[in-house]
Amino acid sequence: MSKNGSIDLIVVGGGLAGSEAAWQAAERGINVILYEMRPGLQTGAHTGAWLAELVCSNSLGSNVSHRASGLLKQELRRMGSMLIDCAEQVRVPAGSALAVDRAAFAQLVTEKIENHERIHVLRQEMKSIPSIPAVIASGPLTSPDLSVALMELIGQDHLYFYDAVAPIIRLDSIDMKVAFRASRYNHGEQEIGDYINCPLTGEEYNSWIDELLHAERAKLKEYERQVECGIQAGASGFFEGCLPLEIQAERGRDVLSYGPMRPAGIIDPRTGRRPYAVVQLRQDNLAGTLYNLVGFQTNLKYSEQERIFRLIPGLEQAEFERFGHMHRNTFINSPGYLSPSLQFRGRDDLFFAGQITGVEGYLGNIATGLLAGWNAARLIQGQVPLTLPESTMLGGLCYYVSHASEADFQPMKANFGLLPELETGSARGKQERGKQYRDRALADLEKFLNSYSGNSHSHILFT
Repeated sequence: MSKNGSIDLIVVGGGLAGSEAAWQAAERGINVILYEMRPGLQTGAHTGAWLAELVCSNSLGSNVSHRASGLLKQELRRMGSMLIDCAEQVRVPAGSALAVDRAAFAQLVTEKIENHERIHVLRQEMKSIPSIPAVIASGPLTSPDLSVALMELIGQDHLYFYDAVAPIIRLDSIDMKVAFRASRYNHGEQEIGDYINCPLTGEEYNSWIDELLHAERAKLKEYERQVECGIQAGASGFFEGCLPLEIQAERGRDVLSYGPMRPAGIIDPRTGRRPYAVVQLRQDNLAGTLYNLVGFQTNLKYSEQERIFRLIPGLEQAEFERFGHMHRNTFINSPGYLSPSLQFRGRDDLFFAGQITGVEGYLGNIATGLLAGWNAARLIQGQVPLTLPESTMLGGLCYYVSHASEADFQPMKANFGLLPELETGSARGKQERGKQYRDRALADLEKFLNSYSGNSHSHILFT
């Protein structure tokens, strides 16, 4: 039962999507029970019991409005995202990106959810599909029992791919005589820079790649590699947007120097020149004592991580607060089952949100949670669920997960390729195109929201 003795909606999963969905529905007068199985049943990737815990990076991506993630943030701010507001309150320096103290962020979200008069958090596993209106936001590490229930619902084997997280090290263990602070393309004397950079020469880079390629990898945990409960691995095995470092290196010696170790916009103050490659570290907590290795998700053995990463100039004495590891991510083949309103086809009062839909990235999880919470509230209150314009980033994401090819469906992050093309010849250059996508999206979103502001049910949207 909810705090006031009634229940209108069940939200399954207290991650980013579930927390946002529960909040949005409750703010619109809906009595919500939010199921979260932690800490009674842990996932193997999470470390605590807070809601909305960030497992991989602590960055929510760029704030630059003419980039895809920046546009999605703009949309979320306009639609009143609670989690984006929380992120702004506990942000840490990260250049043009929005990064947070992950512990402070999770704690703040948890306090807001638990203190809401219309939300009751139930710390237990949901093992079946609720029979009343519900939002399934169980995330990438959905429990085996709920996975079975989902397979029975969709009538086919559940799908999954492997994901990996990056290590975190202590600031005071970094040799700042070698490493230096800088953000890309910020070279002025007044600009200290939000990132710590460890530069490598061509010889150092190639020697390090040799060691990485021959490093021993950790075996997948039993629950990760089992074909359990009929769960089958996807054809690719890995999500292309978050490949382990060692897998990237296998694709070519220079892949990393053009990827997470690209030196573009970085000048080594010791030489006055751009290094051959660079390892960047980003602040991970408000105290500024912990830094994560940007783009260094890995499944190397812990002992090998110590050895390999201490070969990087400036990290010879690195002390690890958390090692990288790999975990299982779960998602349904959404194009066969979801509508752009995130409703399950065949059962209008069942919504899906977050990574289980095939939307990737923290922002995608938050955004789909917001829309699912809005639409669940509208349905319960007798209104038609919303389908956002495809020209908006959130609308584009929802259209993708509901209309992509079922045969080769893969998770997707926010990107301009999801949006309808601009008028031919209307923009030249990547930056200019981004600005035009942004301007069109925000104008269409505003027009869409305003179309509801004058009717008698506008409080459902704008409470």
